[in-house]
Amino acid sequence: MRAVVQRVAEAAVTVDGETVGAIEGPGLCVLVGVTHADTPEQAAQLARKLWSVRLFDGGETELSCSDLDAPLLVISQFTLYGDARKGRRPTWNAAAPGPQAEPLVDAVVAELRSLGATVETGRFGADMKVSLVNDGPLTVLLEL
Repeated sequence: MRAVVQRVAEAAVTVDGETVGAIEGPGLCVLVGVTHADTPEQAAQLARKLWSVRLFDGGETELSCSDLDAPLLVISQFTLYGDARKGRRPTWNAAAPGPQAEPLVDAVVAELRSLGATVETGRFGADMKVSLVNDGPLTVLLEL
């Protein structure tokens, strides 16, 4: 699994003009990609990492979502496994197909919620419009 994590002041995702998920920060906007070999255990591990990774300024120490009870906006993003090393057109061969990927993205969200997180989501497979105010800016890549 691969996640692009952005610390945000706010973030929202819309589908066909309807806001389907939105958070007010501080929080994290997380794009999640799934590849063929990913497992439910990795989904749970990613959720725990997202909840505990220290990306927020706490003065003398860095803080995590769990420390701040900060919300997360989690959005499925198969293009994170795009490969454009050859030619001019990316291939998506490394991205897991929808029937495999959707339950794993859902597992990340479910595990975050079981840890106590407030989680908003996009809509799997939809043409989504994501807007955010990146705080910092701070963007990190997490890969399991």
